[in-house]
Amino acid sequence: MTGALVTAAAGTEATSNPVVYAVMVCAGAAAWLMTGRNGGGQRARLLLAGPGEPAGRGRTFVPPTRWREATEGVRRQLAARLGPAGWCLPAGLLVALLGRSWIPLVAGALAVPAVRGWIGRRSADRLARSREAAAVELCAGVAGELRAGRQPGAAVLAADRAVLERFGEAGAAVLAAARFGGDVAGALREAAALPGAGGLSGAAACWQVAVDGGAGLADGLERVAASLRAGRDQREELRAQLAGPRSTALVLALLPVFGLVLGSAMEADPLEILLHTPAGFACLVAGLALEWAGLAWVARIVRCAEGAGRSRRTAATTGGRPPFAPIGSRST
Repeated sequence: MTGALVTAAAGTEATSNPVVYAVMVCAGAAAWLMTGRNGGGQRARLLLAGPGEPAGRGRTFVPPTRWREATEGVRRQLAARLGPAGWCLPAGLLVALLGRSWIPLVAGALAVPAVRGWIGRRSADRLARSREAAAVELCAGVAGELRAGRQPGAAVLAADRAVLERFGEAGAAVLAAARFGGDVAGALREAAALPGAGGLSGAAACWQVAVDGGAGLADGLERVAASLRAGRDQREELRAQLAGPRSTALVLALLPVFGLVLGSAMEADPLEILLHTPAGFACLVAGLALEWAGLAWVARIVRCAEGAGRSRRTAATTGGRPPFAPIGSRST
């Protein structure tokens, strides 16, 4: 029995030695690759490198100047024409490569104008809010200058230039009319035609009443500023109340994307099913249609809520009469 054990141990040692040798060879090869195959040459470059030469292992690849200028020019042109919406194209290309189908690339190209329009509407809404705040600041600032004893034209010129710059060329026209004795009320009416600057029509009415009837302009501008400020506060409160439904709709709209990611993590290959099978493609089209319908429904609900809030606010501020009519009647 002892002889059998010795023979088995010798056989085990004989069979394990090649494995040990293979592991040692692999470890040595890995260390050699990590430290560099040309260690002597690298040490020579480190020792003999001049003061202005890099001490790296080799020269890094630097693209040609013409190629860099061409790619930079193309990038700028795409950014100028497409803007942030241009990212739909590389996103569609990535999904097309992952799903091995041309459908995501076409969908990304079709999504560019839609995303560009959405971004444009968001930018226009931000600009309108900025003009709305500028109208309040302008009326309050001019009223304060009038209370300080300035003449109406000088009060406009003394207002903050940054506030008038938000109205663009219309603000420059208001400044020019105030400086050279022009029709300030007409310039304010033209500025009131801009989105978000409708409150300037009340300032124009107050200015016209003050010029024609000699009434106090400061009182009217203060009332206009107070009315615009109250309307802005109500709109902000309404936006805060609608933030919950909007965020809920956004989360529900993004749930299918998380479902695709989860399916890919589980190796179910959902892109293969959706893009390369008739039943999957039918489900994809139906899902996109339902997604669009849900987003359109939520947007319509939000627009209806904002419209109802705007109607109640107008009725509360005007009392069923034309806007700013009480200001002119009280002034005269």
